[in-house]
Amino acid sequence: MTNTERKRGLKLVAIGGGTGLSSLLAGLKSFVGKHDQDIRLDSLSAIVTVSDDGGSSGRLREELQILPPGDIRNCMIALSEDSTLLSRLFRYRFGGSGDLAGHSFGNLFLAALTEVTGDFAEAVRLSSEVLASKGHIYPATITDVRLVAELDDGREVLGESQITAARGTIRRLRLEPEQCLPLPLALTAIYDADVITVGPGSLYTSILPNLLISKVAQTIAGARGMKIFIANLMTQPGETDGYDLRQHLDTVKKYAPQIKFDAVIVNNRSINAEQAHIYAADGARQVDLDSNLDDPGIPVIRADLLDEGDMVRHNSARLARVVLTCTESFCRDQAELAVV
Repeated sequence: MTNTERKRGLKLVAIGGGTGLSSLLAGLKSFVGKHDQDIRLDSLSAIVTVSDDGGSSGRLREELQILPPGDIRNCMIALSEDSTLLSRLFRYRFGGSGDLAGHSFGNLFLAALTEVTGDFAEAVRLSSEVLASKGHIYPATITDVRLVAELDDGREVLGESQITAARGTIRRLRLEPEQCLPLPLALTAIYDADVITVGPGSLYTSILPNLLISKVAQTIAGARGMKIFIANLMTQPGETDGYDLRQHLDTVKKYAPQIKFDAVIVNNRSINAEQAHIYAADGARQVDLDSNLDDPGIPVIRADLLDEGDMVRHNSARLARVVLTCTESFCRDQAELAVV
């Protein structure tokens, strides 16, 4: 990438699902279209997993035969103006004990718009316009897919929510059907991106489902942009018990060996004793801060990425800044190599 090309701003694609992806997007949106900033984004896109089968999303999926809207709704909210009434409305969840209990308004809106347009991807696009989202959101596939996990004890578990609940060691993960259609617009966004992030998020139920989709991992591998893996802060009971950073990356490599990451971003601040105690009660612990990748070809960027508060979460603003700063360095190095 030349210096002239660099001045136009970056095209960034974030891949994942769950709260991890939403947190990253919330930080990145402040860099979209800001021409007075040294680092800016001309385009921000999210590729979101659609394998959820629990809660409101799962109920709508079964009753209406639509793709699960939950993770996509969260991404739309993350990319919207936080103070808008519509953003607050999309967050609203019905109480009580009737048929609407537990449903999110945003999920119902997406479900209704899908039935009106006959196209889930188009419903996502139109909903994003309603929310004035500062980016594009694409479901990773338009196929009705389910996650299937084969466990070390011989059990086969169907469904994202059941995989985590099974609390077993996952031997193999697959999609059903294994051959599913990727969204062409998602592949185009990946191919054209200057930077592609994978994570943070649940390894087996938010990150890998995207990479298991036909052509997604292949397109990431063939894309010219910088590829960044963002490490999780904590292990996840029922998915990554005892995993260190190396094991997270090795698992991604097992399912998508063609992807070569240019950098790994890792939090370097310890959680406090109270947080450690609370999370340990559920079987979770902080991902080892001193994990050594033993791979000189992958730079590891370590930074304080913890948010304040009782819950262990990434600080959206700091994470976004670190992603874009290391991307800036990569682009500068690539430009210098091109000149040489």
